[in-house]
Amino acid sequence: MLESLSVLEFKFPWRSYQESFLQNFDSHVSDYHFHVIAPPGSGKTILGIEILRRLGKKTLVLAPTLTIRNQWENRLQEFFVKNNDFKNFSFDIKSPKDVTFSTYQSLHAFYKSFEDKEDYFKFFKYHNVETVVLDEAHHLKSAWWKCLMALKNRNSFFTVALTATPPYDSSRSELTKYFTLCGEVDDEIAVPDLVKENDLSPHQDFVYFSKPNDLEINFIVEYRKKIAQFKDDLGQDEAFIRFLQEHRFYKNPKVNLDDIYTNTSYFSSILIFLNSCGISVEPEKLEILGFNKYENIKFPELNLEWLEILFQNLLVTDREQLINDEDYLLTLEKKLRKLNVFERKQVNFVGKQLLYKSLAYSPSKLKSIVDIVSAESAALGTNLSCVILTDYIRKEFLNTTFSSIETINKIGVLPIFKYVKNYCSHHEDLAVLTGSVVIINKAIFNAFAEIEPLHNFSFIPLESDNSFVQVEQKNRSKNSIVEILTKLFENGTIKVLIGTKSLLGEGWDAPSINSLILASFVGSFVSSNQMRGRAIRKDAEKPNKTGNVWHLACIDPTVTNGGREVDILKRRFEAFVGITNTTIPFISNGFDRLNFPEAISVSDIEHLNNQTLEKAKQRPLISKQWQTSIGKGSKLTKQVSLLHTGEKPFKAQKQVYFFDVVRFFVVELMITMLWFYFEFILKGIQLVISRGLSYFIYAFFAAFVFRFGYKLYKAVILYLRYGYLHKKIKKIGLAILYTFKDLKILNTDIRNIEVVAERINKGDVVCSLVGANNYENALFTKALTEVLDPVDSPRYLIIKTSLFRKRFKTENFYPVPELFGNKKNNALVFKKYWTKFLGRNKLVFTRQVEGRKLLLKARLFHVYNAFKEVSKEVTVWK
Repeated sequence: MLESLSVLEFKFPWRSYQESFLQNFDSHVSDYHFHVIAPPGSGKTILGIEILRRLGKKTLVLAPTLTIRNQWENRLQEFFVKNNDFKNFSFDIKSPKDVTFSTYQSLHAFYKSFEDKEDYFKFFKYHNVETVVLDEAHHLKSAWWKCLMALKNRNSFFTVALTATPPYDSSRSELTKYFTLCGEVDDEIAVPDLVKENDLSPHQDFVYFSKPNDLEINFIVEYRKKIAQFKDDLGQDEAFIRFLQEHRFYKNPKVNLDDIYTNTSYFSSILIFLNSCGISVEPEKLEILGFNKYENIKFPELNLEWLEILFQNLLVTDREQLINDEDYLLTLEKKLRKLNVFERKQVNFVGKQLLYKSLAYSPSKLKSIVDIVSAESAALGTNLSCVILTDYIRKEFLNTTFSSIETINKIGVLPIFKYVKNYCSHHEDLAVLTGSVVIINKAIFNAFAEIEPLHNFSFIPLESDNSFVQVEQKNRSKNSIVEILTKLFENGTIKVLIGTKSLLGEGWDAPSINSLILASFVGSFVSSNQMRGRAIRKDAEKPNKTGNVWHLACIDPTVTNGGREVDILKRRFEAFVGITNTTIPFISNGFDRLNFPEAISVSDIEHLNNQTLEKAKQRPLISKQWQTSIGKGSKLTKQVSLLHTGEKPFKAQKQVYFFDVVRFFVVELMITMLWFYFEFILKGIQLVISRGLSYFIYAFFAAFVFRFGYKLYKAVILYLRYGYLHKKIKKIGLAILYTFKDLKILNTDIRNIEVVAERINKGDVVCSLVGANNYENALFTKALTEVLDPVDSPRYLIIKTSLFRKRFKTENFYPVPELFGNKKNNALVFKKYWTKFLGRNKLVFTRQVEGRKLLLKARLFHVYNAFKEVSKEVTVWK
């Protein structure tokens, strides 16, 4: 160990979860990686310093911003050195010392400065750098990853990666790069542990809905009408129908088999479109897709998604093959551009981007923010510490007056400032803090001057309201403008602070925040989680703090599920763990925990918002619910939840949810059979006397088949297709677990691991791995989700089939998880355990002609399955 690092020692007792975390230090670093997930407020930086201290090697610490870089040095001096006088550190990557603090940008610039990259590698070898710490590792972009990976491949390092949220919503290739550099996740500190230890505040997420204004509603409705009209006209367009009938896939499918099997969804979209036009599709064409000519094929409905697939291929993917029809394709392209559904070589009939932009930046959200600030101010009074984060400044609205405020048509920092200033009671305690625009009220000049002399700044009165001034720094000062306004916010002089997520969303430390409004719509769930982390930090000055985190959504009135904005929120909520809004609360992730109805319409908005505002007032209840929920568990566990959805009547859904699909039909059949039996016997006494016993027996069997034949047939079919769902899913889980064992993926002794599958109160089936570590749990849930989800494009399929099943069309198709499907030998191990736990099956390689046929049939099986299966991963405190 380096002598300078040996003098470092943590001054305070470790928190219990930190101590538990450090107990496994030696096993974690045995592979030269230490990858940690820990939420904001958990002491990631402190743990990082302890790890580099224990490794005792010359260290390079990399952070995404200068602010976070400086925090590392500050924490090292404050928590690990007696007199705050550790000297052997550097902020200059070109002059490294025993501990060098730098940024990813600086390393990348340093890398580019070398013409001969060998000199770059030699530099770190010469300076003996043996540990690299990657703080907020989710920030690693392609360029940053490249210079780090090059260094890692040439030099031997301990890699310590720290993050609050791994970039799980990145592309598969980016995620692979991330884990190649950082290593698999070694340990995770859970939010409930931090709340339990009083290191994070109790908190709750709230969603406030808004209704688009009339102009926006008209725009959406007109857009939907135009698309519907285009779809209807297309179905009557003889020229387009002839064009598809002359398409090489449809006209000569056997000649174009390779192309068809490469893009079966394209061929399917042609058949589905022609079928919707009343064109009879020949059985020979369906045989190519894996169906025999005797099967009664039910075509999927021609929806906008199928139309997108068709036109995306015609106008982009397959265009070079349709060169002789270029003039006609140009005509189609012009129609689609006129409808605003074709842009940047992307066809989008659903309007995801166009309508999302319209709703995401809807000025209706400005009124939502006013409602929230007013309600929070009424509830908290002088204790309010509210931050509003958004994406853009919108400088064009700087001088908008109150009389013209209704002309504001976009959400942003300055539009929010104008609305809060004019419609809320906050004037003197309102401020704006961004990288280029800073606004304060003149009334706080004295408080400002106590931190920094006023002569170091220019104060320019706003044209629209001279009680507010724009602040610009003119001389070097001890404190930056960010530090000054942060202190004013922390001491309560500023109560409502409006800023950009780029400046305040990450690394900014203001523990007093007790109300955070996220008016940001750009970025991944990683940045959302970072922003949210600002409000859940513990405030030493206010130990009873409860953080309210507000999310905004503008409802699309033309759909039943709330629209694209709600969809985005649902995706982001997968990264958030919190208490549920249920009668008996528990800790989980996901949007469902807020207990909103599945269908959200414009007429529901006022009622839902009133309910939300009422819940937000009950801060003591939120704290109590956290404590109650924490007491019921000991760790966060990932589990797979299997749901049954689809356009089935309520009664049919209820049968699936509450009785289990097979048990319901068996019980129903037995009861009616018993009733029939007694009824027939009573009536049959006279028949025996008059016609004889043999006639009675024949009559009994004939009546039985007539009365129960269909029900018995249906029960058998459903059993063959589904069985008892929770038992079947447990067996699939066991097949995955034992495949893990054979492929040496498990670190935990398999004797200590159990697969648990059960029905919960809604009738959904949940499955989890008990006794495994976080990494094993994550791999298990990912693999099980892949098996249960509708088939996409796996390399291998497991088909549960037999002559009997084929005859009754009850074959089951399951994708082999990607983790096993990358090599044939691994897929065969999975097949072995599938056979052991679930019976006979067939393994099919889908990259060959026959395999592609079965792959398509597997996809279509999910399209019109009697009960469409949908699964999702859920994290629960258990």
